Amino acid sequence: MSRTLIALILGLAGFTAYLAAAVTMADHLASAHWAVQSLYYVVAGLLWVVPAYWLIVWAARK
Repeated sequence: MSRTLIALILGLAGFTAYLAAAVTMADHLASAHWAVQSLYYVVAGLLWVVPAYWLIVWAARK
C-alpha cells in the first residue's frame, strides 16, 4: 500500500474524529461567554492544520 493511500485513509478518519470531538466540545461551550466561544472556534479551526501538515510531509517522502 502506498504512503499516499495510507495518508488519505488516516487523514479522512482522523479529520472525522477531530470534527466529532470539536462539535462535542462546542456544544459544551454553548452557554459560555462569546469571547470564550470565539477563542475556541479560532483554535479549533486552526488546530487540525498541524497533524494534516505532518501527514502530508510523511506521505510525500520517498
